[in-house]
Amino acid sequence: MVTKKYEYHRIERLAEQLKVANVAPAIINDIMDGGDKVLRKTPPAKKADWLRGAMLKMNKLLDVKTRKAVREGCACCLGGKRLKISQTVFKENNTLEERVKAVSASRVVGNVTLQPNGEILALFDMQKEPPYRCYCLGQAKEPLPITYCFCCGGHVKHHLQVALGKNLDCTTRSSALSSGGRFPCAFSFKILE
Repeated sequence: MVTKKYEYHRIERLAEQLKVANVAPAIINDIMDGGDKVLRKTPPAKKADWLRGAMLKMNKLLDVKTRKAVREGCACCLGGKRLKISQTVFKENNTLEERVKAVSASRVVGNVTLQPNGEILALFDMQKEPPYRCYCLGQAKEPLPITYCFCCGGHVKHHLQVALGKNLDCTTRSSALSSGGRFPCAFSFKILE
């Protein structure tokens, strides 16, 4: 496998996480084909087009568990103010119920609720009605596979795990990006014991 350099940070991060997930080099090469030609100065819609193609290849070549691990590993904004707020929620609240209410009130990851089945639901997009907007890749002209949105699921998961003091498994229920703006970004989480 030839090691390529990727100028655009989202593509570089994807290549790194495919390696971390021990994806076979030939499959990585197939998924990453042309990514080295996407530059910082490439128009945003063209970047989104390349990422759409890479996600379609991932859907074809990788199982869901691997796709999830790769994309969750691409999550950004894991530190800074958001992390401090999540840590404060954990320290200042004792029960799961109190922490869910506090993290929701903080809006660090949107509206968070504890569901009757014990799962946690996070509505990341705070817009009240469609068309919903993707904050991550808003320049996309066409919807992307929901696989792309596992990255935002990883962002929400990280901050909820810190705030709640629990290991979580994330399911991306819907996203503005994959639905063409028809549905908000929604993630559900099972608590892992």
